[in-house]
Amino acid sequence: MSEAPKEPPEGAAAAPPTESEEPTPTVEVVEGGEEVGRLPLPRRHRGEVFGIASQLLGAARIRVMCEDSISRMGRITGKMKKKMWIREGDLLIVRPWGFQEGKADILFRYSRTQAQYLARKNLLPSAMNLFSTDVPTDAAPSA
Repeated sequence: MSEAPKEPPEGAAAAPPTESEEPTPTVEVVEGGEEVGRLPLPRRHRGEVFGIASQLLGAARIRVMCEDSISRMGRITGKMKKKMWIREGDLLIVRPWGFQEGKADILFRYSRTQAQYLARKNLLPSAMNLFSTDVPTDAAPSA
């Protein structure tokens, strides 16, 4: 005697659908009419923010000044440790820890060119906009 597969009763709730991963917000980089690449932006719904590397501490730790004016100790995640080198002054995407206020994970590093592109497109907060190539107009020339 073979058994038929059992179906849930009519009133039973079905299993919840698995949550699909939301796409990463990106900016398409177009130079000279052709697409060069895409840049990831911080996922605000996950708490990710921009940050600037201010001091190298060693042992995959970096002091990061975040856009919310809090200095955090950033930890370079495992997949970035040997692939991407971070220097002082680099623009980063960091995710602050929810259980320790002064710590964060470093998720992405922008190159100098990418940071200047974001600054030109006004995608950086005013506190993080150290990468613009504009010369201030109110500065008096020295003679």
